Amino acid sequence: MNLFAPRKIYTVSEITADVKACLESEFSEVCVEGEISNLAVAASGHLYFGLKDKGAQIRCVCFRGRARFLKFRAEDGLQVIASGDLSVYEPRGDYQLIVDFMEPKGLGSLQLAFEQLKARLQAEGLFDARYKKPLPVLPICIGIVTSPTGAAIQDILRILRRRHESVRVLIYPARVQGQGAAAEIAAGIRALNRLADVDVMIVGRGGGSLEDLWAFNEEIVARAIFESRIPVISAVGHEVDFSISDFVADLRAPTPSAAAELVVSQKSEMLERVAGLDRRLQQSLQFHLSRLRNRVLTLTASRVFASAEGRLGFYRQRLDELAFRLEYRLRGCLKELKGREQLLAADLGRFDLWQMIRLRRETVGRQISRLQAAARLFLQSTGGKVQRLESSLRALSPLAVLERGYAICRDSQGNIIREATALQKGDPFSVRLAKGVIDARAEKIHESEA
Repeated sequence: MNLFAPRKIYTVSEITADVKACLESEFSEVCVEGEISNLAVAASGHLYFGLKDKGAQIRCVCFRGRARFLKFRAEDGLQVIASGDLSVYEPRGDYQLIVDFMEPKGLGSLQLAFEQLKARLQAEGLFDARYKKPLPVLPICIGIVTSPTGAAIQDILRILRRRHESVRVLIYPARVQGQGAAAEIAAGIRALNRLADVDVMIVGRGGGSLEDLWAFNEEIVARAIFESRIPVISAVGHEVDFSISDFVADLRAPTPSAAAELVVSQKSEMLERVAGLDRRLQQSLQFHLSRLRNRVLTLTASRVFASAEGRLGFYRQRLDELAFRLEYRLRGCLKELKGREQLLAADLGRFDLWQMIRLRRETVGRQISRLQAAARLFLQSTGGKVQRLESSLRALSPLAVLERGYAICRDSQGNIIREATALQKGDPFSVRLAKGVIDARAEKIHESEA
């Protein structure tokens, strides 16, 4: 035995790749039963979770492309059967199950998805009775969202024509089963809501299996019905079939034919009802008129009316008396006003208004003449004073002194020079004359002489 034979040494990547290849070849399309734990939904839509039993746990991943086909909502604690391929996540060396399909254990995935969505929408209040809208008594236009080739639409149209031939029908064709059917049904509900003349809407189809009716269990259809401003009747399958749309709609009909009977009353029934209401109205009016007639007869026979007639006669006489007194009083007032008017006219006639105006004008003219004379005298006396003051100011003005030949000397700082000794030889100074200024410089200083 060669104890020193060369050994094969693997790198981590090599051994992981070999294990991955072995697992993927030996364990493909396996089914694993377990309980979902540590479920995490990535932003990309991938599902990461573990499947566990009492003794072990395995990591699982369900990529978005497969997860969107799951009919139920994965939750922690849910017992499921997952099928797929075993593989290895090489960066961590963990083996995991790549899930291709998954279904609940003991309960169909569709039934579980139905119960989950029903519970969630009920918690949000989409089934509350306060949101249910009443159906119109006599709709003019009915919108229908269903398959145009199914038996349900033929039953609906036949019953509508029989019960009320004048009603208008708008059909929005949509697939009612298969991939994309729910989106078409929701689009039809929203499209009919954009029309102003649709009064009520029927959404439904004929019977079938749970898979066939599944489009009416989708959340997109439920929310479109809840947001509809038009009352919606859900008519899906047979009487024993219940769908999410039945709980959200304003009214559930057991079959499409029953929906047509519910939405439009039969014309003969309506006419009979109107005739009955007319008879009841006439009987009620006759009864009330009879009661009022008897009451009027009873009241007219009462002594109260005789007493009231006497009181009315008294008030009529009293009113006439007050009218006569008012007329007499008004005539006296008018006579008094006319007398005062005549007296005032006589007083005015004794006055000569033009003479009074003439006298006032003469008085005003004399006052104006005296005022003008006083003003001229005041101006003359004031003008003489002003002239005397002007002469005094001119005599005292330094400029007048300079006019007589004198001058004012200032040093370089602008101070007036009063003594010759205030300057030194060579100092600059200025001489202000009556007209102009001379800049000079001291050449020789002579002291003042007595």
